[in-house]
Amino acid sequence: MTTSVAVVGATGKLGSQLCQLIRDSDDFTLAAELRSTSDLNEMLAADIVADVSLPAVSKSVLEFAVTHGKNILVGTSGWSTERIASMESLFAANPQVGVLFVPNFSLGATVAAHVAAQVAEHFESIEIIETHGVTKIDSPSGTAVATAERISASRGGDVPAPHAEQRARGELVAGVPVHSLRMLGVLAKQDVVFGGIGETITVSHLTTSNQSYAAGLMASLRKTVGLSGVLVGLDKVIDL
Repeated sequence: MTTSVAVVGATGKLGSQLCQLIRDSDDFTLAAELRSTSDLNEMLAADIVADVSLPAVSKSVLEFAVTHGKNILVGTSGWSTERIASMESLFAANPQVGVLFVPNFSLGATVAAHVAAQVAEHFESIEIIETHGVTKIDSPSGTAVATAERISASRGGDVPAPHAEQRARGELVAGVPVHSLRMLGVLAKQDVVFGGIGETITVSHLTTSNQSYAAGLMASLRKTVGLSGVLVGLDKVIDL
């Protein structure tokens, strides 16, 4: 038995990749491909919804899916812990609906963030440098935000960041300075730099192909089927 999927943001890079993965899959079928001009009602033909649209659109997609009883995979950037918490009343009113937020579908990036959270327990100086291509609209990236939040959680509080009031010091996310680069010739790269007395350590991840997202996308879709409640992170999908 197959599960039908409505992909919102189907014409974007990630959306196009997801649509093709679904077409090639034995356990999923593509029920609808929604783009900027589409009516959200088109997603009602599907069993589940995958939102890989834009940060400005994602909230309305999520609200529509949840209020219509559709489990949804949210892969759109911009869903910080605070933003997810702001939707608590929606989730509480629809407890039977499953919502899975995944800021990054790369297995390597997920493992790197997990390692960074462990290392963070032993260092006081911590900063994140994330680099993406010039077409990425949002900054900091969802991956950087999620990494900073995991670091803060593992430490039990914010990182002491000197001179944080200076604009050149980056944006503070959960107390961690994050520096965003948008450059030609880059797909995605993230460095988490830790400083101690007389030493530094860097946890680095480099994405060289969108194919790195394939395994995480399909694992997340499978997790969305039958899910109840809210789950955040690919690490929860792969039981990291």
